[in-house]
Amino acid sequence: MSTSYAVVIEKYAERHYISKFQKKYKNAWEITWCAVIEEFKRLDTLFETTIAETICDSEKIKICKTEFRVAQTKESRKSSGNRCIIAVEKDTNTVYVLLVYNKTDMRGSQETVAWKVIIRENYAQYRNLL
Repeated sequence: MSTSYAVVIEKYAERHYISKFQKKYKNAWEITWCAVIEEFKRLDTLFETTIAETICDSEKIKICKTEFRVAQTKESRKSSGNRCIIAVEKDTNTVYVLLVYNKTDMRGSQETVAWKVIIRENYAQYRNLL
């Protein structure tokens, strides 16, 4: 039996790229976002696929990158370039959505370096993990 997780959308994630997805995809975004939240509630099943990747795994917190596709588009999860960066608090079984973006939103040629800088600058509690 898999663990059920609580999902918290961080204010930074809401204010930045999520609003961009809402404007661009409208109703399709609502469908997509509900599905993504449901996947995070059953996070353990995502790790049985190639959809989620652990970036850092400490004693209490795991930082992960996941992929998603927007409903009603023809792109696959992988080819869409849509990503979420999440922090999983193991003690409380809580998933914190830190960043939702498309890889074209990241400046420079190294996507991972770019989002790690964003996380370090906006989430002091995870700074030492990355």
